[in-house]
Amino acid sequence: MTTFLLIPGLCMGGWAWEAVAAELAAGGHRAVPVTLPGLAERAGEGAGSIGLAEHVAEVVALLDAQGPGVVLVAHSYAAFPALAAADRRPGQVARVVFVDTGMPENGESVLTSFAGSGISGPIEGGLLPVPSEPAGIPDAELERYHRLATPHPAATLTDPIELTGAWRKLPTTGVFCLENGLSLEVARALHASGDPRFAKLAEPGVTFFEMATGHFPMLTAPVELAGILVRAAAGEGAGLYG
Repeated sequence: MTTFLLIPGLCMGGWAWEAVAAELAAGGHRAVPVTLPGLAERAGEGAGSIGLAEHVAEVVALLDAQGPGVVLVAHSYAAFPALAAADRRPGQVARVVFVDTGMPENGESVLTSFAGSGISGPIEGGLLPVPSEPAGIPDAELERYHRLATPHPAATLTDPIELTGAWRKLPTTGVFCLENGLSLEVARALHASGDPRFAKLAEPGVTFFEMATGHFPMLTAPVELAGILVRAAAGEGAGLYG
């Protein structure tokens, strides 16, 4: 049995992982969908004052509660709190799985790392509004998304991540969503650039999967994604160069 800690992206809570968690549980695994402070059922007065440190502390506490051997799954924005937590508790983490997202460097923020991603909107009360037309969500899921999504604490997007580099010794898996533009081909080009930040992409213990989906595979292809997570936990997947 593997324990999967499932961290959602912008404006979402643990509800986004329900179908994936059910599939993992049916396979005999333990799945823990996470709602970060200030989001979903934890939204409310004071949500606009929450920063990245609070989200990191939440994931650290969850890792401590689960014990060693956790597969930490981060979608989109969640790469920031998840990676910072793994950096603080590397002994608790068996593998980090990045779902359609990158690996931030020390000192970067979401807005500097994901420049050009289209993250924008009027910030009222310290909150980023829910996107009115989120790319990659089919019409069948839009009603549920707009009913459950909540504005996102804006400071979590501007606060810089603090990393010591301890996380770099951990096995990692990247799940690329082809309709959103990420792919093995893109990763190979980044590694071939010679930029030191992309050196890890070709290291042993680093694997990759591609999905023919948009940015929200937990909503559009939960059964396929759950299968990939199980395979990733077992160390499966393609290497950067095969």
